[in-house]
Amino acid sequence: MATLPIYHVDAFTRRLFGGNPAAVCPLQSWPDDATLQAIAAENNLSETAFFAREKADPGAPGGAAFRLRWFAPRKEMSLCGHATLASAFVLFTELGYGEPEVRFETLSGELRVCRDGERLAMDFPAKRLEPAPDMARALREALGSAPVEVFRVTPGRTLVALYDDEETVRAIRPDFARVAELPGALGITARGRDADCASRFFHPAAGVPEDPVTGSLHCALVPYWAARLGKKQIHARQVSPRAGELFCEDQGARVIIAGYAVKYMEGTITLP
Repeated sequence: MATLPIYHVDAFTRRLFGGNPAAVCPLQSWPDDATLQAIAAENNLSETAFFAREKADPGAPGGAAFRLRWFAPRKEMSLCGHATLASAFVLFTELGYGEPEVRFETLSGELRVCRDGERLAMDFPAKRLEPAPDMARALREALGSAPVEVFRVTPGRTLVALYDDEETVRAIRPDFARVAELPGALGITARGRDADCASRFFHPAAGVPEDPVTGSLHCALVPYWAARLGKKQIHARQVSPRAGELFCEDQGARVIIAGYAVKYMEGTITLP
């Protein structure tokens, strides 16, 4: 039998049982992909992150590099914010990583996470919202409420529905069967009541009916709301039942997404 360490971390929150829970598994070597996917399915969280240290590159700037992969219960994901935050949190607070910054090699390129006081700040690629009026009817049927405007995240296949206010976003009760039929995941957003913007996120096709707090969605929401509000610093809230907050900055081609994290549990996975 083989064993793997596992940590359960609540990301984008300062309190247990809030934010977005992620499983984090530090590795010495990589199991096969079927095993990684089986672990993620068994955890049944929106994401399980796996990372292992890469070979040292003496010429590389910044902290040591780790290969990082994210698995939802049904498939591997190309980008995940909360599980990246949780992975950095485990390195900094549980595994004695002493550098001020960590570099992750991922399917979305190099991602950096640095200490920002009590928060951790992630440097992610910016994305854009492009109008997608062809999807307006499908989103109205999936969400039960007509959006003010419909967008497609570029690059990517995620759709975003814009509403007038946070109360409408909170009240949405999606038809998850219809949402699962969409070509990608689905975010909804509006101007925030006590933050700059509010959002929710749904991805039932990946085994995640509602994701509690979604860092990757804010790669597109932050540039959108920054332009609309005329400011670079964006305080975002995801108003899922667990809820969480993100402290963001639009930097043009990049987006800084920062947040808190807390450890809920650690243990050991026993593999056959």
